[in-house]
Amino acid sequence: MTKDELSMVGFEIVAYSGDARSTLLELLKEMRAGNFDNVEEKLKDADENINLAHQSQTTILQQEARGEDMEMGFIFIHGQDHLMTTILLRDVIEDFITLYRERNKIMLDAVIKKIEKGKPFFDKIAQNIYLGAVRDGFLTAMPAILFSSVFILAASIPEIFGIKLPADVSTWLWKVYNYSMGIVGLLVSATTAKCLAESMNRRLPEGKVINTTSVMLASICGFFMLAVSDVKLGISTTYLGTKGLLASFIAAFITVKMYKFCVEKDVTIHMPKEVPGTISQMFRDVFPFSFSVLVCVIIDLIVRNLFGYTFAEAIITLLQPLFTAADGYLGICIIWGAMAMFWFVGVHGPSIVEPAIAAIIYANVDANLVLFKAGHQAANVLTVGLGNFVGTMGGTGATLVVPFLFMLFARSKQLKAVGKTTFIPVCFAVNEPLLFATPIVLNPYFFVPFLLAPMVNVSLFKFFVDVLKMNSFIYVLPWATPAPIGLILGTGISFLAVLLAVLLIVVDGIIYLPFVKAYDASLLEEEKQKEALEALEEQVKEEETETNEPLQLDKKINVLVLCVGAGTSAMFANAVKEGAKETGLPVDATASAYGNHYDILKNYDVVVLSPQVQAHLEEVKQDAKEGTKVIATKGAQYIQLTRDPKGAVEFIVEQEKEG
Repeated sequence: MTKDELSMVGFEIVAYSGDARSTLLELLKEMRAGNFDNVEEKLKDADENINLAHQSQTTILQQEARGEDMEMGFIFIHGQDHLMTTILLRDVIEDFITLYRERNKIMLDAVIKKIEKGKPFFDKIAQNIYLGAVRDGFLTAMPAILFSSVFILAASIPEIFGIKLPADVSTWLWKVYNYSMGIVGLLVSATTAKCLAESMNRRLPEGKVINTTSVMLASICGFFMLAVSDVKLGISTTYLGTKGLLASFIAAFITVKMYKFCVEKDVTIHMPKEVPGTISQMFRDVFPFSFSVLVCVIIDLIVRNLFGYTFAEAIITLLQPLFTAADGYLGICIIWGAMAMFWFVGVHGPSIVEPAIAAIIYANVDANLVLFKAGHQAANVLTVGLGNFVGTMGGTGATLVVPFLFMLFARSKQLKAVGKTTFIPVCFAVNEPLLFATPIVLNPYFFVPFLLAPMVNVSLFKFFVDVLKMNSFIYVLPWATPAPIGLILGTGISFLAVLLAVLLIVVDGIIYLPFVKAYDASLLEEEKQKEALEALEEQVKEEETETNEPLQLDKKINVLVLCVGAGTSAMFANAVKEGAKETGLPVDATASAYGNHYDILKNYDVVVLSPQVQAHLEEVKQDAKEGTKVIATKGAQYIQLTRDPKGAVEFIVEQEKEG
């Protein structure tokens, strides 16, 4: 081989090595910035160029080994130098990848640990009986809200497409809406008082009980005092609906506090033993009923003399600056970022945050509807629909796209399986299976997108409303409505709403994808390490002879499964029932939402708490009948049993036998 030919080979080695070196240095720069998305791709590219350079080198080595004379030049030597240093750089970069990943993981773990330390505080907030009463009060009144929504959709949607309903039909539809949604404040005053009284009863000394029925009636009367004004030939109903929600909460809290005081201090009318119980109870409630209503009357008198209008109107007026601030970009980002933050540490975020904004998000929907009917833009952004279909699109953390990303881009068996099993419930805003099966909760890889996606979503929605003049939500739809459909229908069906729905899906996909790929890469490494161990375990299992005796029951077991919204609890209960059929065991299961279980708790032998409500374990134990087994499940365990019907029923039987 001539010197020129050898120099050309050296040139090839320099070129290939140089490409590989540049790629490796670019990779190092990205890792310093915390970007690990392109690690495998860039390493593969560098290896390809190194191999090409090595092939050129090998050709020369083979020729020299055959005895061919070669005249070495500087370029060839330079090429050898390039190749050796590049190979060394490649080995060093591989170590850097491990070090940078470990550093980032340590930093993220430190952040997660600090957040996790606050979990007891978050749990305490979640267990606050006043927040719980507002939440449960709304859940109890939700049938009326959803019922009214059917009629308002029937009355409004045809008009969007230019179809004019007969006047009598339209009047009747709006009447149904006004006499259901229009008195939701009144309904919530009663349901909130009932739920709060039930919580108070669990804290009262034995033998002292607040009459929940009487509390409901007193709260309604108190609410009327705070919200209603006399007008010519009748009363004003302006604040009987969503505008009066704040007043309804105040009436409920005052009523229950007065009843609690009277019950604890035994402030009552004592009747002779011969008087029937119902009559005695009536007289026992006279004082707390009277005191509750009188307190509301006094508040009403003071407020009317100071401001000239009702307490319900006054409190909305006073809090309007706060509501206005909450309706801004920063406010909505804080609200839905906080929801995600709570959920990330395993505490049901909406249960904590939504009670604080419940009044305004429902009132704004009503205000938007009025604006829309008057031919104006529905411009109030902070609504119940903003949360259900934008901020929590597919569940808290805006996870609608995540199962689909798992199915399309993940290479690990775990994420592929999670995607296939969770995409249907996530489409209907039940994302607990996804949160605990992935897991996303307390997973450093998902900390950023889980908080970022909801905040970006609500900001984009506000931009469409404020800048592009799209209508905000004018209807209340069931929270389980698939988010894109809920967004389009809830805002009155428009091109901008369709465009926004598509945009949100794309943006959320872009936000989550890098983190999905990073987590997927880490799982792939783990799965490779586990393959040999799993093969060995499988071999051992095949060699073992199992002699497990089948489970037997001598009585029927009734199981109650509780979660926040009766979504995942229904899935778990169905798994138990399916497993009972497979095994022939006399086990039956029912699902319910926490807060709606008090009246039925006595009918069950085993109560299973989902991870979302495990903080209420002690409360449920107190409420349950003697001998009832109350179980708090962990996330991974809950999901695993939901997928394994036979395992779920066996778990129930074993727990019940343990007592």
